[in-house]
Parts: sequence; C-alpha cells; structure tokens
Amino acid sequence: MSRAIFDTTEYDRRLDRTKARLHEEDLDALVVADPANMNYLTGYDGWSFYVHQAVIVTADRDEPVWVGREMDADGARATTNLSADSIRSYSDDHVHSPYDLHPMDYVAGVLDELDVDDGRIGLEMDASYFTAKSYTRLQENLPAAEFSDATLLVNWVRVKKSEQELAYMREAARISENAMRAGIDAIEAGVPEYEAAAAIYDALITGTDEFGGDYPSIVPLMPSGDHTGTPHLTWTDRPFEDGDPVIIELSGCRHRYHSPLARTTFVGDPPAELERTADIVTEGIEAALDAAEPGVTCEAVEKAWRETIAQYDIEKEDRIGYSMGLGYPPDWGEHTASIRPGDETVLEEDMTFHMIPGIWTEDIGMEISETFHVTSSGAETLADFPRQLFTV
Repeated sequence: MSRAIFDTTEYDRRLDRTKARLHEEDLDALVVADPANMNYLTGYDGWSFYVHQAVIVTADRDEPVWVGREMDADGARATTNLSADSIRSYSDDHVHSPYDLHPMDYVAGVLDELDVDDGRIGLEMDASYFTAKSYTRLQENLPAAEFSDATLLVNWVRVKKSEQELAYMREAARISENAMRAGIDAIEAGVPEYEAAAAIYDALITGTDEFGGDYPSIVPLMPSGDHTGTPHLTWTDRPFEDGDPVIIELSGCRHRYHSPLARTTFVGDPPAELERTADIVTEGIEAALDAAEPGVTCEAVEKAWRETIAQYDIEKEDRIGYSMGLGYPPDWGEHTASIRPGDETVLEEDMTFHMIPGIWTEDIGMEISETFHVTSSGAETLADFPRQLFTV
C-alpha cells in the first residue's frame, strides 16, 4: 500500500504544470535528478540519492517514470501511486561499477523505450546529484537526442505552495520552535557544544505531541565564540564559555517540508554592540516583512531592509532570503527567487521564503531569521518565537 502524503489530484496538478513548462520550452522529455523534484512529481521518498536515480516526464505520457536501483524499487512502490509500468529499476552491477556500466545507460534505454531518443530532452544540469558523467553517458547512448539545460524548470513550478504543502510547513514550524527552545535551554558555560546539538536533534525528531519530525536537509548550524562571523560552521567538542555568542540555525522538517529558524544567544552578559546589532537586525527584518506582499519584487523587499540598516551605517552585500520549502540534503532552498538587489521576481500569493539577514563581520555575528508565507494581504511568519537576542 502506498504511503503517499498527497492525494493523486495534487500530483496530477503538478504534472500538468510541469508538462505545460515542457511545451513552453519545446521539450519532448525531462530527466529529473534532484530528489526534491522527484518527490514533488511522484511522492518518492527514500535515502537513495547517493546512487543515480531519476524521474522522467514526457509530453504525451500520463504518468512520470521513476528510475532507480533495483533494491529501491519497493521504496517507489511504497511512497508513490505510480503504476507498475512506471517504476523501472537497474541491476546492482550498475552501482559503482567496475564493468563500465552506469545507471544513465539504463536511463537512456528507458528514454529510447519512451520514443524520445531522438527528441529534445531537458536535463537538470546543475542539480547536486546529476554528475558530469551522467551527462556524457546520456550523450553517448543517445547520439540523435538534443539536450537542453532545464535545471530549474520543476523548481519554478514548486514556488507556489498548495494548502496541504503550507499545512506541512506550519507543522515544521512547530517543530522548529521546540528545537530552538531545546537548543537555547541546553547552552550554558561548561556544556560541550555537541550536547546542545544533541538536544536540538532530539527535538527535531521527537516533533510535537501530535506529530513527529523528519531529518532536515541541513544539519543544525551552530557557530560560537570567535566564529559567529562564519555562518555555516557546526558544533565541536569545545565547552561553551562565559562571553560566548552562539548562533543557532535549524529547521523542523515534516514530510520533507521545512520551516527554517535562526536565533542568536549569549553566554553571560552580552556586550552593548551585540545588543545594538540585534535591535538593528530585528528592525530591518520587520521592515522587510512589512514590504513583502503580492505584486512587489524581491529586490523591493531587500531594499526595505537595506534602507533600514543604512540609518545605522551598516551595509550587507549578501542576499537576505530565498524561496524554500520541500528539500533533501544538501539544501532546503528551491534555488529560484532570492531577496536581493537585481532580483525582479514578483512575489505571488502562496510563495514561501526564508528571510535570514545575518550580519557577519570579523568581530561579530548575529542571526535572526523568519520563514514567511506570502498571503493576499502580506507576509505571514510561520514560527512564533521571540525575535530577540537571548542570554543564558
């Protein structure tokens, strides 16, 4: 029995929108290698992306075709509603093969069976799990095909969320709140950083009294001490010390849907400069959230932030947010719209973003973030967690 978490009508809508994009791009087929996009189109959910796998969409076929390792085919039957003919698997001698076999040889054979071997085929050329060898093997096996970069085709279909997707993201936000509280409560002088990480992980998986959590696409990020100006560090064996700032960035995950949240805490009495920076970041976030509504551009939202912090002689060159939701390691971002200068993407109702306007310098690091949903009247933040500098 399938354990798919959406009904078939939702998957049908997603496939119809994807096929419409194929038509716009004059593509006969699309080979999807991003596991988040595979999940979006079929519901497939397994930790199998360390080997090559794909979902194939063609312009004239009612169902997509899942292609993966033979031992993972039962996983496709368990998590999707695909018919037997739409689940194809390659033998294990294709995996890390010394026999000059490659999974894309099998994918090429499926494309041939689907009668698109001489067509125009879109590939996710910049997806994390689509390798250079995958591309060359498809070229070698399908010399009559024309290949086109369609990396973000499905990603752009994903940017507007359904009511059920939003419901899962709100549940993820409840998990994020619990995990953030657990992390902050675990931090004190003398406690090793890994113990705080363990408390966060426990809360991420335990979830709430009503539902459990899934593994997030990014591990909890937790730079501390002298390293809070470097946002993507994790935990160590080092005990927290009095005078340590600590940044926590994490996300609850529910059925692969995320709601990231970041906060900063301080062990002891925080310096005035850190308190001032927290106040500025909070004011800037609130200005940007106030600016976020349907019809405005991503760069207009960033401008509200930039003009607010400029009053305090602070500049920030990095983007302050990005579209996100469904994800697998190594990322929960959708790789589409970014809240930064020059991004003219127009916000539409039911888009979702992680706004994380961190300030990172050689001397100081400060993160306060919010995941928000674009509603008909403005931005709805999904988490309900104090927007402030914490002290322990």
